[in-house]
Amino acid sequence: MNDDLRAAAASYALSLGDDEMILSHRDSEWTGHAPILEEDIAFANIALDEMGHALLWYHAHAALAGEDPEVYPDRLVFQRSASDFRNTPLVELPNGDWAHSMLRQFLFDAAELVWLAELTHSAHAPIAAVARKIVNEERYHDRHTRAWIRRLGLGTDESQRRMQQALEDLWPFLPDLTAPRPGEGEVAAAGMCPPSSAVRQRWEADVFPYLEEAGLHLPSAVQPSGFDRGRHTLHLEALVAEMQSVARLEPEGAW
Repeated sequence: MNDDLRAAAASYALSLGDDEMILSHRDSEWTGHAPILEEDIAFANIALDEMGHALLWYHAHAALAGEDPEVYPDRLVFQRSASDFRNTPLVELPNGDWAHSMLRQFLFDAAELVWLAELTHSAHAPIAAVARKIVNEERYHDRHTRAWIRRLGLGTDESQRRMQQALEDLWPFLPDLTAPRPGEGEVAAAGMCPPSSAVRQRWEADVFPYLEEAGLHLPSAVQPSGFDRGRHTLHLEALVAEMQSVARLEPEGAW
């Protein structure tokens, strides 16, 4: 692998890890606040899963970047500024109500499953290995959130109203969810990842009919949010500050 391809693959893996890390933090904010006890436990476990997945992608990124995989992930999470994260803005948005968080999780999980199905066949063995480790847990996440989408969308008038509002609020952030990731052009050309256009087609073919079956109406047009993996909302800065607050008390400390 030449240096340019290695750098592109490292950027690609970093974006995968950042998606998982930021979503994990948002999910963890529901701990102790979910609507029922069983869901409090279930969603906390999903948050832990996402954090574990982030670590796997950060290890892959470190190996490609020539960094120590045992210490580099901590630096990535606790010593970068918010502007250096490459997550999709969808995952950094505040949680909102339960409908908002469940819908976001479903939209993200459904897209991730499409990516992972392709990445298990990556020409780069370490990327394929990470995808194979993650995919089964993500199938559980997807089943879990799909059940909530139907439960809320086809439930009471109030739950349906909240789900519809969540869809309209999240809709402008969906284009970036399946947009090309950093480094994708070179990595896809080398057979190491799928093209985002193919991911988007499969994701839309799965998700859009399911939302309609759950009693939701798709917004008629997409008005992009104006944010992307290089330009974030102000919400990310506050999230990263909170996430890094303890580690930054003693930057050289051993935790």
